[in-house]
Amino acid sequence: MAHLAHDPNKEPDGRTTLELGAVLPQTAAVNKSGNLCVGGVDLVELARKNGTAAYVMDEDHVRSQLRSYRTAFAQSDIEAEVVFAGKAFLARAMAKLVNGEKCWLDVSSGGELHVALAAGFPAENIIAHGSNKTPSELVEALAAGVGRIAVDSFEELERVNNLAAERNVVQNIFLRIKPGIVADTHEFIVTGAEDSKFGFGITDGAAKKAVLRAMELANVELKGLHVHIGSQIFSLTSFESTIDVMMKFMAELYDEHGIELEEFDLGGGLGIAYAPEDEPASIEDFVACITTALKEHCKIRGLSLPRLFVEPGRSVVANAGVTLYTVGNIKDLPEIRTYVAIDGGMTDNIRTALYDAHYEAVVANKANEPRDCVVTLAGKHCESGDVVAIDTSLQTPEVGDVVCVLGTGAYCYTMASNYNKQVRPAVYFVRDGSERLVVRRETYDDLLNCDIF
Repeated sequence: MAHLAHDPNKEPDGRTTLELGAVLPQTAAVNKSGNLCVGGVDLVELARKNGTAAYVMDEDHVRSQLRSYRTAFAQSDIEAEVVFAGKAFLARAMAKLVNGEKCWLDVSSGGELHVALAAGFPAENIIAHGSNKTPSELVEALAAGVGRIAVDSFEELERVNNLAAERNVVQNIFLRIKPGIVADTHEFIVTGAEDSKFGFGITDGAAKKAVLRAMELANVELKGLHVHIGSQIFSLTSFESTIDVMMKFMAELYDEHGIELEEFDLGGGLGIAYAPEDEPASIEDFVACITTALKEHCKIRGLSLPRLFVEPGRSVVANAGVTLYTVGNIKDLPEIRTYVAIDGGMTDNIRTALYDAHYEAVVANKANEPRDCVVTLAGKHCESGDVVAIDTSLQTPEVGDVVCVLGTGAYCYTMASNYNKQVRPAVYFVRDGSERLVVRRETYDDLLNCDIF
């Protein structure tokens, strides 16, 4: 299989854990025992006390990232809202944290909305997304009083209007637009190209038609336009190009129809460091880039500055999170590779099998030692493609070691499954030397909750 291709010439990088830099949670440290700590908590002790697999989230890291976005926007001349993308990682504790940091939340399903509301998140600061919201999900969003619904199709536009009329309300909406931008990222996470299931295209006239129809409807209020061009984007020029296209389109709406929209949602997509060699843009550079571009293109086209929304997810939580495993066995296949078997895999991290995602790993109880061998971390499930890290440098592993896979705070817990009837791991927030269980580990009995016998 191509995604399990082995490089027999790859050499271990010799790095110790703390030499992995930006891949690590911000509070990462090594204690006197040589164990990796995050948030002042010894991860080896946490793993051996509570069991593995387990997700761990650096709470201070998450708060720091959200505050960096808000501070950077506060220093610009643009009114802006930071909207955390719940699809990256969502639990009630996370929703409460986001609200406490004075940020909005975007949800992509009725389930995500339910979790947010159960956490007491203010509905007026929620944006409801999704490419095919069911009628029941739309009713739930309307009943909750969400701040915006991002409408994705003509059918949905009519449906939102009709359901809002039944409730005698006027619902604020965005229209999701395809700007025709192919961002520099994996093809599976490009979302703004013309050939995309998301939104209304500009070049085929659908976007303008949707705007004009929305202006005719009595029970929706078109507040602005939404775009999202993809995820894990390093080149800021992709965002500049998107702003150029969108402001040109908004200027056409004003010049041809007198329609001036007051809000613009740029979506998310800022990349993070999954490897020490990665050099993503900083939050500060990202904000400076997009605010400068927005001001320039509005000035050129004679538009008033819209209220700006951005929807970061991965850049907030990915490097804040790690996953802990215990080594169960080691298989050395001479002249092929060494498999290190862990007590998790594709059910708690599908991204490697799905699109060859890259992860760094360390032995948490040997954190001060150099990574002196190259191994493949193999999961416990009945699939040959069940791997978490391929040909990764690692401290020499032994059975019983605690392996820590880095950068797993985004799209791992949220994409977890029960394949092979594997129970999903617990989630811990760590801060100031204390661990806090925010999602308990599933039990075998949980697997029977929906099983009718």
